[in-house]
Amino acid sequence: MVACAFQFATAQAEILAGKVVSIADGDTLTMVINAKMVRMRLAEIDAPEKNQRFGGRSRRSLMKLCFWKEAKAVVAGKDQYGRTVAQVHCDDVHANAEQVKAGMAWVYNKYAKNLALYSLQDDAQSVRRGLWADKFPIAPWQWRRTHR
Repeated sequence: MVACAFQFATAQAEILAGKVVSIADGDTLTMVINAKMVRMRLAEIDAPEKNQRFGGRSRRSLMKLCFWKEAKAVVAGKDQYGRTVAQVHCDDVHANAEQVKAGMAWVYNKYAKNLALYSLQDDAQSVRRGLWADKFPIAPWQWRRTHR
């Protein structure tokens, strides 16, 4: 598990704390924060879509990491769908990094700032972990172009 290896500058960042009550897919979850439902998009990663190969496995992986657990989210902003984009820590495990390490998500090149994520992805790819076991894995951003 990727725990404290991924610390982010939080002096200026908003930090939210709550309980994870729903997992939509491998990079989206819902937390209850101050009696409000807040939909979170895990920053810097992109997981397979529900109907894409490994989509279900990726979702189950995030469920194991976060479902019904206390979580902290270091907010990076909002996306075009109004979701809070954040680095999410469930029981002190960095969920964003853990999804990449497990081969359940890609580093989202377009938004990645944490270069350490690439080494986790390279390692998963080299041992064919998770989605990297597929002979021709298709990145979610490419898959969406042809399936939406």
